[in-house]
Amino acid sequence: MPPRGPDLAKLLAAVNEQRAALGEPPWSGLATERALGAASLAAVTAALMSGFEPLRPALRAAVRYSLSLLEQRVPGRTVEVRVPPFAAIQCVPGPRHTRGTPPNVVETDPLTWLDLAAGRLDWSVAVEAGRVQASGQRADLSPYLPLASSGPGRPASH
Repeated sequence: MPPRGPDLAKLLAAVNEQRAALGEPPWSGLATERALGAASLAAVTAALMSGFEPLRPALRAAVRYSLSLLEQRVPGRTVEVRVPPFAAIQCVPGPRHTRGTPPNVVETDPLTWLDLAAGRLDWSVAVEAGRVQASGQRADLSPYLPLASSGPGRPASH
């Protein structure tokens, strides 16, 4: 059975809820997985830039979308990237693990992940500050980040 895709109605609701919290009109663009993922990322970024905590459904959608970008751009099964509680993917070409804890693991919180993905936070700074736990020889994602720019940096309060 093929993997189940995201519920587009839930994605749209998450985007619109975050946009409404920011005083923006509902999403009027395409209702595709990719478009709604990008819209959720933009809405979460706008919330952060405005000093607001992003709403959980939009944050989940933004994390999942950005992880899917990494998975598409760096296919493989050597590194497991975990952003609890929202998602985990495997990426980076090389030896594949099949059982137990993978030898190459990256784990971080959702806001740190989005900062890394957008280029608002440098990989080495995040690792040194303990905001990213990376173990294994291939767990350095710096060659693959940022995924895309999300506009100007947000306040450093996080």
